[in-house]
Amino acid sequence: MHDGFYMAPMPKAMEQKNERAFLNVNMAEAVLSYHKSFPQYAQTPLIKLHQLANSLGLGALYVKDESCRFGLNAFKVLGGSYAMGRWIAQKLGFSPEELSFEKLTSQPVRQALGEVTFVCATDGNHGRGVAWTAKMLKQKAVIYLPRGTAKQRLDSIRTCGAQAYIMDMNYDACVRLANQRAREEGWVLVQDTAWDGYEEMPSWIMQGYTSMVLEALRQLGDTIPTHVFLQAGVGSMAGAAAGLMRDFYGDKKPLIIVVEPNRADCLFGSAAANDGKLHVVTGDMDTIMAGLACGEPCTIAWEVLKETADFAVSCPDWVAALGMRVLGSATGHDEKIVSGESGAVTSGLAAALMQRKDLARFKETLRLGSDSIVLCFSTEGDTDKKQYREIVHHGKYPSTVLDTGHYDENQTDSQTL
Repeated sequence: MHDGFYMAPMPKAMEQKNERAFLNVNMAEAVLSYHKSFPQYAQTPLIKLHQLANSLGLGALYVKDESCRFGLNAFKVLGGSYAMGRWIAQKLGFSPEELSFEKLTSQPVRQALGEVTFVCATDGNHGRGVAWTAKMLKQKAVIYLPRGTAKQRLDSIRTCGAQAYIMDMNYDACVRLANQRAREEGWVLVQDTAWDGYEEMPSWIMQGYTSMVLEALRQLGDTIPTHVFLQAGVGSMAGAAAGLMRDFYGDKKPLIIVVEPNRADCLFGSAAANDGKLHVVTGDMDTIMAGLACGEPCTIAWEVLKETADFAVSCPDWVAALGMRVLGSATGHDEKIVSGESGAVTSGLAAALMQRKDLARFKETLRLGSDSIVLCFSTEGDTDKKQYREIVHHGKYPSTVLDTGHYDENQTDSQTL
């Protein structure tokens, strides 16, 4: 475990696999059309923070606010809902292009499908999305959460009608438990990470996330960001976003920075090692960024990120707290954004890099400055209201005394900056 800042260039794939067939604009349009068929759909706002960008010395700062996604306070439902729809379509033999909420809830489909139980492990938001979708489709869900999960997150899942349990184990152990129970009970595992032999469902989940990204890119119009910060747990959302941006922008793709908590930085560890292997983090992974407390990378996401992302950053918890306060205390004409720990870390990192002299080397490496146009995704709202109040209103996890930065002059650029 460590508590400083670390940054490593993403290793480039030795053999380009060209994931455009998997993550591309045409696919994202079809996924977005599916999500638009739900009666609760509404495009989430892309907020331009003029005052904040000026105060930080950035050219522009845009934040996609996912706190109002389907009324679930997080973006994660996009992945689970699309994957569950794809599974039903495959099960009943109709094409993905036919997917819609109306079709999935029609009497013929429900009769042909029968009763299904979907199962997953979650740090909170993914499980709530699976539970909500199962309820919407009049099916069942069982959700496992790791030790230390806030009771609010458990209650939110149960409110959606699912059976949900906090287990005495970490997130990755909960994933293995969900997989075991799916095999034993004949349930359908809807897990947002991949491993050998389990790749189709997480691929659909990653495609589901592209609705959020495509919305944002369309909302930007002719503006092309120079830098995109993407938070990562297992890396599925980051991989989905980076893959779609590569297809959307082509040679004009922005610099993509993947951000993780330093107590669960499996992608950074894999990038820094640069040995072609995936590196895991074990133990409790005690970070406030509960949604990012994942120690084993998604194999599919890693392959995409090697082709599309530029840097991986490992940072301490106070960065997320800084982002929460920065977004929640808007000044001037800026709009206030209520962002949770996992949602705010990217904005917090951008702010820290621009404000702190001890992080100047990182800022210079990323070429951040007055001409930079930064895009961040606030992937969740206040999913733990008690902790949100303690951080934003009472100053928990201050940013002034906890870190002095990290830079090792003996490391080469191909390893760790």
